[in-house]
Amino acid sequence: MGYSHNMSLVGAILIAYLHFSYAQNAPQDYVNAHNQARKEVGVGPVKWDAKLAKTAENEVNKLKTNCTMRNSTRFYENGENLAIGGGQFTGTDAVKLWISKKGNYNYKSNTCIHGSCVRYLQVVWKKTILIGCARVKCNNNDWLVICRYDPPGNIKGEKPY
Repeated sequence: MGYSHNMSLVGAILIAYLHFSYAQNAPQDYVNAHNQARKEVGVGPVKWDAKLAKTAENEVNKLKTNCTMRNSTRFYENGENLAIGGGQFTGTDAVKLWISKKGNYNYKSNTCIHGSCVRYLQVVWKKTILIGCARVKCNNNDWLVICRYDPPGNIKGEKPY
């Protein structure tokens, strides 16, 4: 009984750890966070795309040494949002950070005020239908999150919704 009981306990702890480490970083978590913001402005939902997620994963792995916030060369091919955070910074935290810039957007003039809002605009871009995201722990222990969007947003002269 002792060995069996201990193995069951170890298994339960492992499952809890894996669930916690994946919590708010699963594909559906990214989709849900995006779709909540999109719903608030009357824009249709996005879906997860494994190909975009793979390109985002490739990019975060390139940047994890420096943990830099530079857009990739694929930025213009597929829209892209980046975020860096410490502690247990999750994918959902990154999306919430981008959405927090909503107040910087003036719909009437279609401009960003009091700072940047382009990352928020990409989240709610009406023509975007697919997303793929990735998260990596950088060498400095911060987390880097990248989401890719297809079709890309932030087209000059167009309103996001």
